[in-house]
Amino acid sequence: MIFAMTPPDLPHKRVWFLNGPNANLYGLDASKVYGNDSFPVLQQRCEAKAAALQLDLRFVQSNYEGQLVDWIQEARGTAAGIIINAAGLTYSSIPILDALLAFPGRIIEVHMSNIWRREPFRHHSYISKAADGVIAGLGGNGYEMAIEAMSRLIDTPETQTP
Repeated sequence: MIFAMTPPDLPHKRVWFLNGPNANLYGLDASKVYGNDSFPVLQQRCEAKAAALQLDLRFVQSNYEGQLVDWIQEARGTAAGIIINAAGLTYSSIPILDALLAFPGRIIEVHMSNIWRREPFRHHSYISKAADGVIAGLGGNGYEMAIEAMSRLIDTPETQTP
């Protein structure tokens, strides 16, 4: 038996890009761990990439775990995919994981930095359990790559056989 993982009633080209705590400070960090681009610049880059791929992108950021959960739940039935950089909540949020596991579309986890070259607590991601793929360590380029990858994922529905 073969079945499509993305239900046909989901808007095919709508994607949510969720950013977690402190992502709004990108470009302001003196250490430049997250690169030079400010959050508004990253948003502009992502919106331009999505437009070129004819994706309807909703790009949002919150410092609050509950808001991210609310957005994931809101995306159910309204989006074909979620790209998420849960930031610091990546390593601690069971509620975000549970919400993502209930999302019927495609999921890509993205990080500006290479989380496996950083502190040991960053080496375990709860988000990865729900994600179709992970992009990490490529800065703002990784954000654009995640949008391109999502476009390809939603254009090629995954099939499984039991």
